[in-house]
Amino acid sequence: MMNISEASAEPLVEVTRGSVVESAHRGHFVAVDGEGRVVARLGSPDALTYVRSAAKFHQALPLVTSGAADRFGISERELAVACGSHNGEPVHTGAALSLLGRAGLDAASLKCGPHEPYGKEAAAALKRRGESPTPLHNNCSGKHAAMLALAVHLGAPPESYDLPGSPVQREVFGVVSRFTGVPVEELRFATDGCGLPAFALPLRAIALMHARLAAPPAGLGEGARDACRRVAAAALAHPEMVEGDGELDTEVMRAAGGRLVSKVGAEGVYAAAVFPSERWPRGLGLAFKIEDGDRGDRARPRAAVAALRRLGLLGDPLPDPLARLADPVIRNHRGDRVGEMRPAFTLNV
Repeated sequence: MMNISEASAEPLVEVTRGSVVESAHRGHFVAVDGEGRVVARLGSPDALTYVRSAAKFHQALPLVTSGAADRFGISERELAVACGSHNGEPVHTGAALSLLGRAGLDAASLKCGPHEPYGKEAAAALKRRGESPTPLHNNCSGKHAAMLALAVHLGAPPESYDLPGSPVQREVFGVVSRFTGVPVEELRFATDGCGLPAFALPLRAIALMHARLAAPPAGLGEGARDACRRVAAAALAHPEMVEGDGELDTEVMRAAGGRLVSKVGAEGVYAAAVFPSERWPRGLGLAFKIEDGDRGDRARPRAAVAALRRLGLLGDPLPDPLARLADPVIRNHRGDRVGEMRPAFTLNV
């Protein structure tokens, strides 16, 4: 393992103006099958990075394996928002609040903190009403609501569900360990933006945990295998709950036609879990990290779409919402075409 600053990155997206490359976003990419064999790579598969919100599918699994989802009658839409980094729209905040209510809790229990909704319309609507954001608008409120429900189910104190030593987080640590093969005592973590533990893993381990989400091995046990199927089915049935209309995760899942689930993470992280197929009989997990953190999110959509296309998971033409996210054209304030943001890599599969 090596820190991002020590690993040798490769160009993933170039920004041109006229005929000159003006900027470049470099990074690391790896795709592995369900047995951990590397299918494609760029840069260093052993580059260490935080999974951030790309871990949310796995963080939601204990809600199912523990029996809490069945006990509280949690719906598919509520399970999908538990896996999501949502836009803070009413459909998202309503689902998070409903999930809390099933466990006898309300928004006052959330410890994710408030921030302005990521969705522009939702943020504008709040301002028009003269209201301030609440923790329900936090893009992680669904995950926090799920963990609070798990705490109630386990008989653990809800007020400490966010602490690394809590029964809730120990369940999550166990999932991350089993899906990556990293022993629990060796997991490295720090505090995420929403206050929960964020795991630092080699990129190949992030890819592997997603390959195993798509094609869980028998050794994980039938309970975990069923939980993988349920969280993936929830996301595919309600992709709008995982992020929002017009956003990368939602539009990739719609365009891929049930072939994968997609998950972004902060600081330029992306992961996808590809279900078994004729080409990928053991499933596939892919993960990449934009070295500079990709603030503004201009490189990640283009890198993700290009990688998924080159792995045969997205066809042509792209549907309009996804095509807009991957559009390479740069225009100035007059509307003139002045450059491009284009993928700068090839994948040898």
